[in-house]
Amino acid sequence: MELGMIGLGRMGAAMTKRLLAAGHTVVAYDQDRAAVERSVADGAAGAVSLDALVSRLNAPRTVWVMVPAGDAVNDTVERLTRLLKADDTLIDGGNSNFRDTLQRAFSVQKSGVHFVDVGTSGGIWGLKEGYCLMIGGDAAVVKRIQPLFESLAPAQDRGWAHVGPVGAGHFTKMVHNGIEYGLMQSYSEGFALLEKNKDFRLDLPKIAEIWRHGSVVRSWLLDLTAQALAENPNLEGIGPSVADSGEGRWMVAEAIASDVPCPVITLSLLERIRSRVQDSFGNRILAVMRNKFGGHAIAKQ
Repeated sequence: MELGMIGLGRMGAAMTKRLLAAGHTVVAYDQDRAAVERSVADGAAGAVSLDALVSRLNAPRTVWVMVPAGDAVNDTVERLTRLLKADDTLIDGGNSNFRDTLQRAFSVQKSGVHFVDVGTSGGIWGLKEGYCLMIGGDAAVVKRIQPLFESLAPAQDRGWAHVGPVGAGHFTKMVHNGIEYGLMQSYSEGFALLEKNKDFRLDLPKIAEIWRHGSVVRSWLLDLTAQALAENPNLEGIGPSVADSGEGRWMVAEAIASDVPCPVITLSLLERIRSRVQDSFGNRILAVMRNKFGGHAIAKQ
C-alpha cells in the first residue's frame, strides 16, 4: 500500500522503517532535510514539501501525520486540507487532544477528505516490537487502510483495533497514558521504599528481575525498570525531575468534567509536577507550620 508520512522524528522514522519492511511504498517529508535523507536511505521516496508529497501519491491518497500536538498539527492539517481531494484520507497519529481532533475532523471532512485519528503507543521499541494502535474514524475508511495497521502492530490480529468514531482513538490513548502515569508512580514509590531500607541490604536489580516472572505486578514497564536498574543500580547521574507531555493533564481535566474519580492518576500527575519544583515555597510553608504548632525542627537550606 502507498502512503505519505509527514514527521520523521524518532517515532515517525521508526514507523516508516516498519512500513517499508512490510512492503509498503512510503513518500516521506519532514522540515528537517537530513531526516528525509535518512528515510530515503531506508527505502522511502523523499519529498521536499507537502505539495511535492501529495503530488507523488496516487488517488485516493493516504497521508499519515506524526508531528507534535498543538500548533504543528493545526498548521499541517490546514495545509493538507487545501492540497488533498475528496476521498483522500488524512491520519493524525500523534498525541493530539481528542477535543482538538473533533474540531479538525469537522473542518477536514467538509472538503470531502476522510479523517482518522490513531492513538499510537510503542515508543522507541515500536520498530522491533510493533505499535499499539487505537483507531478512530469511519469504519469503511479504516477498513480500506487496514493493511497499514496490520503492518505497524505487533501482529495482524492483535495490538490494534478500530475503537470508535473520529476522536475515539485519541480519547482512548489519553486514558492509556493516564493509566501509564499511575503504574509508573506505583513502581517508583515501591522501589523507593525498598531502597530506603538499609538493614536488609536489598538488591534492587535482583528484586526487579524476579518480579518480572510469575508475579501479578509483572509488566513491560517493570521489564524496562529491571533493565535500567541492571545498568545503573543506584541511578547515579539521574536527576529527580520528571516531565509530562500533556496527556495526563488532559485526562485529569476530563475526569473532573465527567465526575469520574481518578485519584491515583491525579496524584501521579501532581507528583510529576512537584518533582520539578527544586525550591518549593509550599514545602517551606509546611515546615514552618509544623514548627509553629508542634515545635518540630526546621531543616536549614
